Amino acid sequence: MTQRWVQITGRKLTLSEHAWLDGPAGSTRQIGKEFFVEYAHQHNLNIVQTGIRGLVEDMTSLSGDSIDLSLASLSVRQFYEQTSEYSLDAWSEWHGLFRPFGRALAVLFSRRLQQLNIPLSSLDSSKGMTSRVIQLRTRDSGKLARTAWVRELNATGNVLYAGVYSICTVPGHPSPCVKVVFPLPNGNAIVIMKPKVHDDGSFSITSAGDSFGDPGFYFVVHGLQGEVWARYLPSMQETIHVYSAELNTARADHHLWLWGKEFLRLHYRMSLKQNQLEKAEM
Repeated sequence: MTQRWVQITGRKLTLSEHAWLDGPAGSTRQIGKEFFVEYAHQHNLNIVQTGIRGLVEDMTSLSGDSIDLSLASLSVRQFYEQTSEYSLDAWSEWHGLFRPFGRALAVLFSRRLQQLNIPLSSLDSSKGMTSRVIQLRTRDSGKLARTAWVRELNATGNVLYAGVYSICTVPGHPSPCVKVVFPLPNGNAIVIMKPKVHDDGSFSITSAGDSFGDPGFYFVVHGLQGEVWARYLPSMQETIHVYSAELNTARADHHLWLWGKEFLRLHYRMSLKQNQLEKAEM
């Protein structure tokens, strides 16, 4: 029903003309923590899970006419460029009126698909989470094709997020944006976020806009021969604020809104792993 809604109300486009909407799409079955391993095999890509791997290779590639990422604090840049070297803890705060919506989403979609299992209570994330950064590289040249980030809740075994990160430009924003693609059956959800560096060196990315082509949230259903249907949801917005915290630690506050009402807050602590601390002290 969700896919039909996107096809009826969305725009029919070709990926060759709108490459910023391209991204991995799932089959009709669940996504799960091994999706990108299977994706690599299907697309003749090498899987790299050793060495230092970041969500982005160089944060300064997000710089534009009105933003200079070299002004971001060292701990913020280190987390994005060396994500594999950090462990994560998370806490969630659902706003009361939206909690039943979160439970319905979990029962109908998230648990079955093993994708986007947002914690419903602090107990879900009380035992921490795994964090796997997977680079997918071309077999002939070794060029980085995609960077996947898979997070799994230890308490429940559910996949919190399985998405690919990249940098892109969109028609409605002049500077580069962060693009995150979450595979779904026969398509994906795409979140495009515009970056900002604050005076204190902290960094935020926001998915918000007014019309199709702006940063924001998109549902995409894939058809045959490169055709897709894309639906822009201006009512769905989010902001992630990343900042320096304790020694060798960064934190992030993740706020999500629907129809102008905040329905969820997620708080993250990203700590440099012990083996990396030992290397730094040597």
